[in-house]
Amino acid sequence: MEKNIDIAPPVLADGAMLTKNIDDYPAGIIIPVDKPYMWTSADVIRKIKFAAVRHFGKKNLKVGHAGTLDPLATGVLIVCIGKATKLAETLQAHDKEYIADVTFGATTPSYDREKEIDRFYPHEHITEEAVREALKSFIGEQDQIAPLFSAKSVEGVRAYEIARKMMKQGGKGIDEAAAGLIRTARIRIESMELMSFGAGAGKSAAVSGADAGKDGRQPKINVTDNSALGLPVATIRIVCSKGTYIRALARDLGEALGSGAHLDSLQRSRSGDFRVGDALSVEKVLEILRN
Repeated sequence: MEKNIDIAPPVLADGAMLTKNIDDYPAGIIIPVDKPYMWTSADVIRKIKFAAVRHFGKKNLKVGHAGTLDPLATGVLIVCIGKATKLAETLQAHDKEYIADVTFGATTPSYDREKEIDRFYPHEHITEEAVREALKSFIGEQDQIAPLFSAKSVEGVRAYEIARKMMKQGGKGIDEAAAGLIRTARIRIESMELMSFGAGAGKSAAVSGADAGKDGRQPKINVTDNSALGLPVATIRIVCSKGTYIRALARDLGEALGSGAHLDSLQRSRSGDFRVGDALSVEKVLEILRN
């Protein structure tokens, strides 16, 4: 891994202890966090920064992350403390692995379950074999249009602000607006593996409000429950480059299969060398910073 500093920062692990002096960590600290469901990445940083400032007694302590995750996604969020924030861009550039549940036969304006279904499509023709074949066509480099419900900048305005205004006006033409306003980005899909296929809800439907991040949960985020519809769901493992929108990939997969699709759940299972099995919960990080 290429470093911008002479000493590699320590990676915080379960059972670790930290001194009270940030100067004991001249390269900073890296913390792989398993981002909770319905938390924004900013929620995680806010919580950890508050605790870190108290732990180290340094008000101007820098805390950031290496790659945003959507609120309805879980998984690896790399948090950098102190001078490790200089590595954020390098860490963000590494490839990612995701486990995604894609629901076929319906679309939403946000391409996930944050918005209500806006249109239904035929899906009876979609089989496990058809999905496997369609996945092959996505391997390699390609241009992708990000969702309008994203943090992409459009002439100095966040794309999601434009999308919200359009929703208030009836939500017509969201996809067309994204194609006209957002520049395509060159991405790379290394691999896509179909792990399972069948009717029913995705994994995230099992996450209850009580488990949705507790006091860090974003109360303004809506999550629709489409489990009663019995639509076909594919669980797919995806390895891809930085900047890939899995929600947009779900949209494009639905179109490739002559239907519509949206993302039902998403976990970032790996970011570079950091795997979700080694990531710490926010509660564990706060516990370490309290000691």
